[in-house]
Amino acid sequence: MKSVFVYTLLLLLLLILNLVSLLLAHSVTEEQPLSKIAIHKTTISLKDSASIKAFPLLLGLQGEDTEWVVVEFENDEPSNDEWIGVFSPAKFNGSVCYMENPKEQSPHICTAPIKYQFANFSNSEYANSGKASVKFQLINQRADFSFALFGGGLSNPKLMAVSNSISFVNPKAPLYPRLAQGKSWNEMTVTWTSGYNVDEAVPLIEWSSEIHSKMRSPAGTLTFNRNSMCGSPARTVGWRDPGFIHTSFLKSLWPNIVYTYKMGHLLSNGSYVWSKTYSFRSSPYPGQDSLQRVIIFGDMGKAERDGSNEYSNYQPGSLNTTDQLIKDLKNIDIVFHIGDITYANGYISQWDQFTAQVEPIASTVPYMVASGNHERDWPGSGSFYDTPDSGGECGVVAETMFYVPAENRAKFWYSTDYGMFRFCIADSEHDWREGSEQYKFIEECFASVDRRKQPWLIFSAHRVLGYSSDKYYGLEGSFEEPMGRESLQKLWQKYKVDIAFYGHVHNYERSCPIYQNKCVNSEKSHYSGTVDGTIHVVVGGGGSHLSEFSTVNTSWSLYKDYDWGFVKLTSHNHSSLAFEYKKSSDGKVYDSFTISRDYRDVLACVHDGCQPTTMAS
Repeated sequence: MKSVFVYTLLLLLLLILNLVSLLLAHSVTEEQPLSKIAIHKTTISLKDSASIKAFPLLLGLQGEDTEWVVVEFENDEPSNDEWIGVFSPAKFNGSVCYMENPKEQSPHICTAPIKYQFANFSNSEYANSGKASVKFQLINQRADFSFALFGGGLSNPKLMAVSNSISFVNPKAPLYPRLAQGKSWNEMTVTWTSGYNVDEAVPLIEWSSEIHSKMRSPAGTLTFNRNSMCGSPARTVGWRDPGFIHTSFLKSLWPNIVYTYKMGHLLSNGSYVWSKTYSFRSSPYPGQDSLQRVIIFGDMGKAERDGSNEYSNYQPGSLNTTDQLIKDLKNIDIVFHIGDITYANGYISQWDQFTAQVEPIASTVPYMVASGNHERDWPGSGSFYDTPDSGGECGVVAETMFYVPAENRAKFWYSTDYGMFRFCIADSEHDWREGSEQYKFIEECFASVDRRKQPWLIFSAHRVLGYSSDKYYGLEGSFEEPMGRESLQKLWQKYKVDIAFYGHVHNYERSCPIYQNKCVNSEKSHYSGTVDGTIHVVVGGGGSHLSEFSTVNTSWSLYKDYDWGFVKLTSHNHSSLAFEYKKSSDGKVYDSFTISRDYRDVLACVHDGCQPTTMAS
């Protein structure tokens, strides 16, 4: 009896150790690159024999909002642990420190750089020669820039030299437009960032089409401050002024019409500051028969084209996904990025860099976002999960930087119609269980759609509220987010939801049409007739580090891919839908299926999805 007890105890200990090691590995891979820098530990070691300079001094002379900068530096005692930090604003000494505990001694530097690169990045012989140069790609971020040479590595920085400052011609310029569907099908919203507050300039959009003369629409202005953040680093070393975020509502749009637009600011002297001109195609009328193409992915994050910030290969697929979408933009109508948007994790400067990265996409088609753990979660802030994953942002930054047609943007759930599609976007960082406010929204979203006009009903959430063969979910034994599908599966079945999409798990996986853990259709590549189960798709391989699959061979899983990619849905009419999974590396299709059916198939009675009937005549 004693030996059985000891054996059982050992098994439990091994299981606990395995879980702890997996969770630790998971947390390490999700570490924000800038958090690796112990900037508050910086010591001042300025010396005449070390120098650093940057050029050109003035950026954006031809209206550019992105420029390459050359930084040259030298040191008479070089080493391989030296690195270059990019700071903006250019002044980054201790006089601008914010201390959560005023009794603590103020550090010499308390603002993280917006990016960094090791001194030997472009010259492996730097430790011998003591001279090198690196190139940084900078975007206009409403302030000047300076560069600093540090020794001591990232964990014990020693400031050795500071460069001259450089700046864009107009740091306040209106930039990085983000389109989003409004609350009605014929409304498009344009959100952008600038350095102009409303007491300095009036924000507006000028827009027109081939059949409409030029019109101007006003914009609302929002911002947030350090006190809006819930904790560190967003409130401390990661804080950076976000500027002003403007949103204009372009209403009464005609369906499927190309509109041109530009963002502007009317200055107090009567002159205007304008952005460059962009264009978009307005949404089709709900139920309209036309070619409609939808992109869905999660967890993309941002990456740097100059190779900076990549100490741990943090988001290696991000640029590939971005570039594939840009390459195919003429064949895309709307994009859904379902959570874990930037992985800024409290380093506010990264949001500007992300909006610059996706600008070619978001300025041309609606870029709809969902809330993920890295946008919302923070202990004691009302998030369903009491984790520090947002780095203290607690949803504020995402809610301000991107518009969604939610009744309350602090509750990030919403519905939106695009032609023959109805999208019900859940917020997995708030309670979705039966009886909750969000559960009522989800059911209303499903129940209110006219499936004769909009046959394709799509559900989406960041966390996997359905099915996933993820390694961590497998260890828990449920192959889902805990409590994920228990409440929702009866709604999916009752309202015959076609496909449910999730992120959070960084890979691709497609299930069979499934209900209560059982496949209800043996087909794999073509589905026709009655909607008797929902297909669940994990599409969290937008760009961040990949997630391993469980070793358990789940019976409902039809296709798995340990790679970065995205999904494209294409519908030409009310009877056919094409699904394609494409890799970000080459844009080729690696998994696909089609759905063909008539309206009567949606109406048909299925298990737990039958409308009540009566024998009365």
